[in-house]
Amino acid sequence: MTRSKLDNHPTVVEARRRRGSEPTGPVQPLDTAWLRELCLEAGADDVGFVEIDRPDIADQRDDLNAALPGVRTLVSIVCRMNRENIRTPARSVANLEFHHTGDHTNEVGRQVVAKLEAMGVRAINPAMGFPMEMDKFPRKAWVVSHKPVAVAAGLGKMGIHRNVIHPKFGNFVLLGTILIDAEVSDLSQPIEYNPCLECKLCVTACPTGAIASDGHFNFSACYTHNYREFMGGFGDWAEQVAESRNAHDYRERVTDAESASMWQSLSFGANYKAANCMSVCPAGEDVIGPWLDNRKAHLNTVVRPLTDKEETVYVVAGSDAEQHVASRFPHKRTKQVSMSLRANSIDGLVEGMPLVFQREQAKDLSATYHFTFTGAESRQITVTIRDRRLDIADGHEGEPDLRVTADSSTWLRFLSKPSVLPWALLRRRIKLQGSPQLLRAFGRCFPS
Repeated sequence: MTRSKLDNHPTVVEARRRRGSEPTGPVQPLDTAWLRELCLEAGADDVGFVEIDRPDIADQRDDLNAALPGVRTLVSIVCRMNRENIRTPARSVANLEFHHTGDHTNEVGRQVVAKLEAMGVRAINPAMGFPMEMDKFPRKAWVVSHKPVAVAAGLGKMGIHRNVIHPKFGNFVLLGTILIDAEVSDLSQPIEYNPCLECKLCVTACPTGAIASDGHFNFSACYTHNYREFMGGFGDWAEQVAESRNAHDYRERVTDAESASMWQSLSFGANYKAANCMSVCPAGEDVIGPWLDNRKAHLNTVVRPLTDKEETVYVVAGSDAEQHVASRFPHKRTKQVSMSLRANSIDGLVEGMPLVFQREQAKDLSATYHFTFTGAESRQITVTIRDRRLDIADGHEGEPDLRVTADSSTWLRFLSKPSVLPWALLRRRIKLQGSPQLLRAFGRCFPS
């Protein structure tokens, strides 16, 4: 279109007329009290404000700027859930509450963004749930990590169960974050205490042993079971379908109940297999009263119905979770599934190792490994496993007990298909200097 045609276009003419007669945009910074009231009127139960340069969210800054170039403030919102709906052993009731409150949280964000946009403030509201950016899976597949933002905004602290505990509403909340390209007049600060009571009821109730009394969290144990019908769990189910020879073979691998449950998740919305840690938590001003009055009653009416429930717990073979269920919950059934947190790059592998590390499998291991990856991805790392702890450092540090040199693509194939190892060793795609038994011991710490 020529310049003269553009200048005479009706839309351009009207836009220029308005620009000359309307304010250029809202006065900044935005008034915090006004913005807070806007969020509450939209349906939020609490709100906080964090500047983009806050050190607490420094690791998210690049992703947030990519999502909304010029973002200056994060608006953290809290929406309450109905407690008894979450506490019931009936998973359908609990998941309905998650879905409805999640939809409400997204709608709150959408309403606020619409009001701000009408004023000339650029804003977006990423999804309450995650992941949504599935092209990045299995690495970070979400726009914003809501929990660190909520903590920075003074809306609670992380409990030992890794849920944010709001000082008033407890952990019966869902979180949302709105990104805006404006400053606000008054920023929020973290609260000075942690509402977590360290009562360890979440440790008692967790069916997979993911939460340890010393604060350790086994991410892969929680992820494998609780997210069975999300993301990687769905991928494992799809592989079972593909590998089945016929309908009879499929039914040998997958029960009718599992097939129906997967169908329900696909048609209605992915369902969590457990929310026991959240269900039993008595923290928060609005929540704590009955627990303080009668802890035994809380144990009998809230905790035991969850721990006594007969159910299938999904575990990776040889994992800490598999051992935990057998020793702590012999009345619960375990079903072995493949590790769905599979790396598709060396960088992803290094980032993911702490998430899949099984410390009980490493209790008798004390060794240092030097890895040299070559080929499509070149990287050197040092992995030390000692005292049930995993440490990873870039480069080669210290004297190793085992040196591993591997073509990067071959190593990734080996992780998903261990039978590749003899072939890879024979063709020198993977080379070992040291005892092969140490590689076997290493593999036990990261079962697949």
